[in-house]
Amino acid sequence: MKVLIVSTSDVQGGAAIAAYRLMQALNANGVDSKMMVCRKKTSDKRVVGIGSKRKTDWKFYAERWFIFRKNAFSRKHLFDVSTANTGYSIVDTPQFREADVIHLHWINQGMLSLTAIGQILKSGKKVVWTMHDMWTITGICHHTQVHGEHLSTFNSCPYFGKRLDKLSHLVFDEKQRVYASGNVSFVACSQWLEKLAAVSPLTQGQQVVSIPNPIDTQQYSPANKDEVRERLKLAKDKKYILYAAAKVSDKRKGLDYLLAADKILSKMKQDIVFLIAGAEGEKVSTALISKSTHLGYVPFDKMTDYYRAADIFLTPSLFENLPNTIMEAMACGTPCVGFDVGGIPEMIDHKKNGYVCQYQDAEALAKGILWTLFEADYRVLSINAREKVLLNYSQEIVSGKYLKIYGK
Repeated sequence: MKVLIVSTSDVQGGAAIAAYRLMQALNANGVDSKMMVCRKKTSDKRVVGIGSKRKTDWKFYAERWFIFRKNAFSRKHLFDVSTANTGYSIVDTPQFREADVIHLHWINQGMLSLTAIGQILKSGKKVVWTMHDMWTITGICHHTQVHGEHLSTFNSCPYFGKRLDKLSHLVFDEKQRVYASGNVSFVACSQWLEKLAAVSPLTQGQQVVSIPNPIDTQQYSPANKDEVRERLKLAKDKKYILYAAAKVSDKRKGLDYLLAADKILSKMKQDIVFLIAGAEGEKVSTALISKSTHLGYVPFDKMTDYYRAADIFLTPSLFENLPNTIMEAMACGTPCVGFDVGGIPEMIDHKKNGYVCQYQDAEALAKGILWTLFEADYRVLSINAREKVLLNYSQEIVSGKYLKIYGK
């Protein structure tokens, strides 16, 4: 069996990393799997780049300009939506022709247009589409969540009022026509997204299942915390809280609640230090009252030691599907603390391998941190975190589930 995984990038962004890991898992399971992207960042020969950087950039900016213009030349929420009005056609490539299964992942911002997706569906090949956010089942929105609640309809856009709501309806209607041209097996990374996809008009009559992202449990594994801290030049007697994101100052990642929780923690006079990994981390570090260390950008394959060194991985994010970061931390035996949103409560079993906090509640976030650090049996939490990953997210288990989908 030959599988072609299609993604905007191979390792740039959480969805891309998940797709790349699946390619690795499939190949390790004896499946001939390749990846096609328009933004190649690795030297992996199994990853095929399509188009030049100039052409890819042009497609990206053309779509953003279209949205920018439709939104009365406002940059607000510019990257919360996509229209897929530009992209590459891949049906004439040798990789597409050779493949038995076409596996779509996150294909926005210049990789595939709706027209190109229609061509793929009409080809007659088996098509699987892993949903890393809500865009596949909505009009133009990657997330429809506003103030903690989701829209009751999938064709409306909550961000722009009437300015882009009409566009959202038009794209939604186009998606209905495209999806009706062939059969798709839709895969949600979380049970939370599976439930949403099951009621979207776009997926009616199509298969919808839930399969998590895979992780290499040998690469991400526990290690002696003291030895790791010595290697990273971190103190052995501190309590370290790791907070990481592509852009840690992004309010969607829960920055306001992190800072509010920090004010509560700072009054406890506990010896807590925050490790901040990601772009604009210096801004976050400066805003924190507690001690903190800004790590800057840490490549995803270099994060393992920081997961191992930390006592907690903190994720106060306001929108999440099935975060790779939580999976990575838990695989390293590090308990996680996060809000009850998206797929997070599927990963964190409350008070068993971490702590699930009431949504958008800074006091609950601080309470969860303190309970995990000073009240819980930390050794049991750590063992349970690792066990959860081994039983649910290992390469062997996840690739096996996909093989069943491919074979149907």
